[in-house]
Amino acid sequence: MLIVMKFGGTSVGSTERIVQAARLVVESASQGHQVVVVTSAMGGVTDLLIDTAKRAATGNWEPKFVKQLFDKHKSVADELIGNNNNEHSKVLQALSKYLDRFEKLCSDLALSHDLTPKLLDSISSMGERLAAPLVSAAIVSQGNQSQAVDATELILTTDKFGGAEPLMDETKERTCKRLNQIVDRGEIPVVTGFIGATAAGVLTTLGRGGSDYSASILASVLDAQEVWIWTDVNGVMTANPSEVPEARSLSEISYSEASELAYYGAKVLHYKTILPAFRKQIPVRILNSFNPEHPGTRVSVEGNPSEHGVKAVTSIRGVSLITISGTGMQGIPGIVAKTFDVVAAEQANVLMISQASSENNVCFIIKDTEVSGVMKALRSVLDFELSSGHIEEVSDKAVAIVAAIGDRMHGTPGISGTVFGALGENHINVIAISQGSSERNISLVVNESDASRAVKAIHQAFHLGEPLAGSTSH
Repeated sequence: MLIVMKFGGTSVGSTERIVQAARLVVESASQGHQVVVVTSAMGGVTDLLIDTAKRAATGNWEPKFVKQLFDKHKSVADELIGNNNNEHSKVLQALSKYLDRFEKLCSDLALSHDLTPKLLDSISSMGERLAAPLVSAAIVSQGNQSQAVDATELILTTDKFGGAEPLMDETKERTCKRLNQIVDRGEIPVVTGFIGATAAGVLTTLGRGGSDYSASILASVLDAQEVWIWTDVNGVMTANPSEVPEARSLSEISYSEASELAYYGAKVLHYKTILPAFRKQIPVRILNSFNPEHPGTRVSVEGNPSEHGVKAVTSIRGVSLITISGTGMQGIPGIVAKTFDVVAAEQANVLMISQASSENNVCFIIKDTEVSGVMKALRSVLDFELSSGHIEEVSDKAVAIVAAIGDRMHGTPGISGTVFGALGENHINVIAISQGSSERNISLVVNESDASRAVKAIHQAFHLGEPLAGSTSH
C-alpha cells in the first residue's frame, strides 16, 4: 500500500534521529509498501530562522547566523554519509544554495526593515528545504534510492502568505505527475513540509504545524492508504500527561474527535491535518519515532466510541475572556454585530463565544496577544453605547478553556452533570460555558490558576485513566 510518512522536528532533530527516521522508512519499503516522506525542519531551526528575520528587520543582521545553520546541517551530512563522495557533494550543494538565498534575503531585509508576510514565508521555510536533502541522503545510505523534492513543485496554493490554502485539483495534477514516476521507479521521495507555491511560482507556507497538513494533502491527491505522523509521543492521550500522570494513549479516535482535540490545545495533531484525510477517509496514525513499537493512535471514521462518553480532556492556556455587559443592552440591535466586526478587523481568532439569553452579557475568548488591539478598538467602536449607558463595561480577564471531548457524548444523559459535579467537588468555579449542538464538546472557562485541577477532576470523574474493557488502548 502507499503510505505518506511525516516526520516532525524532534524526529529529525539530530543525526541519530534522522538515521532512525530513515530506518523506519526503509523498513516499511522492505515490507512492500510504497512510501512518500514529508519532513519538517530540524527541531528549533524554524524558530531560529524567524528570530533571525526579526533581528534583520531591525538592522541587527550578521552573516554568523548563516554559518551557524550551515555548520549544524553540514555536521549531520558528515556523520550520515562521510565527506568524500558524490552524495555528500550533492547535499552540500543543496545546503549552500538555500543558505545563500537566506543570506541575501536577510541582507536585503536589514536595509529595507520591511518584514512582509511574503518575505517571512521565504525565510521561515528554509528549515524544511535544508532538512529534506539530509533525510533523503540517510535513506540512500541505508540502501534505498531517494531524492529530495521541493513542495513548491507540488502543492499549488492561494497567495495568503503565512497561512495559504491548497488548490486541490491543481495540486493533484502536479503531484501525481511528479511523484508517481519517482515512486514507480522504486525510489522514495522526501518532500519539504510546510510549503507550497502560488500559480506564479511564489513560495507560500501553510502555517505553523503545516507539515502535518502537507502530508495529508499529498495523501489525499495520491490516494494513499494511510498517513503516518511520526512525532515524540505515544499517540493522542486522554489528557496532557504532564498535568495528569495517569493519562493514557487512545488506540483509536474519530476524525471529529481529532479535530476537536487539535483545536482545543492537543499539540500532537495540527487541526488542519484532518481535513484532506477526512474527505478521502484516509486513516491517520500518530506514532512515536522514539518508541516505534508502540501502536500509537489511529484516526478513522468510526473512532471506537468510548463507553465513558467523554474520551479526552484538554485545555487552552494563554487566552483572555472579553466581556461586554450592561442591562441596557437588552433589545438594542447591532451590538453583537459591531463587536465581531471589530474582532474580524483586528484579525483576532475567537476560540469560544457565550451569551446570556437575557442579552445583558456577551463574552468571547481570544489569545492574550490579541487583547490589547481588540480592547482598544471595541472601546472606540462602542463609545456611544458606553457613554449612553447601554453598555456598562467592556473588560478582559486572563482565563483558560477546559474542554471535555468525545463522540459518544452526543445524546448521552448525565455528561454535563458529571462534569460540573467534578468541578464543584473540587471547588472550581466555572465562569462561562459553551456547547455546540453536535454535543461532542463541552467547553468551560475557568480561572487560569484552576485549569490543571479542572482537567484532572474531569479526567478522574470519567475514569479516563482506566483502559476500556476489551480495549487495546495504552
